[in-house]
Amino acid sequence: MARTEYYDDPAAPVPNSMVVAASAVVSNERGEVLMQRRADSGLWALPGGGMNLDESLPGTAVREVKEETGYDIAVTGLVGTYTDPRHIIAYSDGEVRRQFNVCFRARLLGGELQVSDESLEVRWVPVAELDDLPMHHTQRLRLSHYREGRDTPHLG
Repeated sequence: MARTEYYDDPAAPVPNSMVVAASAVVSNERGEVLMQRRADSGLWALPGGGMNLDESLPGTAVREVKEETGYDIAVTGLVGTYTDPRHIIAYSDGEVRRQFNVCFRARLLGGELQVSDESLEVRWVPVAELDDLPMHHTQRLRLSHYREGRDTPHLG
């Protein structure tokens, strides 16, 4: 299924769903960040996805990282909340969503790297190379807030 992201675009379709989602900035002992190249858009992104009705948001982040990368993580903090109504995501199946995303900080516990059917590639990226990856600017914003090392999370 293909995915198209719009931001502040008058041509964007009207949303027909609201999805609560979690993502995680996972770092390893070298300070690298875990990134995935999404199969639905070809763009790089933080691992994450929609919350199930029977789980918490931190639990969603843990599950999504495991499903998409093969790694086990521990949530250690909050990067921020991302609820901008100008960000619209359209899927080829007709779903057009607004997404309420909570982005967590996390550390690697273990596991083995694996690429899921949601990803074309998964890898650890040195912080200095993050700006070179093609990604939607909403992902870049989360990484920017993470890199700032804020004392308080972004609320937006």
